[in-house]
Amino acid sequence: MTRRDFDPETVTPDGRPAAKGMVFDPEKQGAWRGSLFGEVINGPVTVLAYGNDTPGQGPKLHVHPYDETFVVIAGRARFFVGDDVIEAGVGEAVLGPAGVPHRFENLGPGRLQTIDIHHSTRWIQTDLD
Repeated sequence: MTRRDFDPETVTPDGRPAAKGMVFDPEKQGAWRGSLFGEVINGPVTVLAYGNDTPGQGPKLHVHPYDETFVVIAGRARFFVGDDVIEAGVGEAVLGPAGVPHRFENLGPGRLQTIDIHHSTRWIQTDLD
């Protein structure tokens, strides 16, 4: 499939070099496996790696001043975003809009692994419970 969504001649590179950073150590155990702040790679997002092996377990209810996108890369999760309840599995993404309290939990069986994309150069969060 050929795409041509914009004319490349209309975009001027901003001079940032390509960059690389470590999001998580694949050998690390536990739920919070790592994070990469956008500031480190001069990018507009912060990326977190979260996972757990226990059904019903997940991050506590919290809120951000920016959007957060969750990508399920293993297992199944139930997301609570404001008044909405959304179940998602491998390959699916869920949006937590700015200012809307949210949390999620492992539906099991087995490991839940997510990549959480914070639409901010820094991780800014207020826990609500």
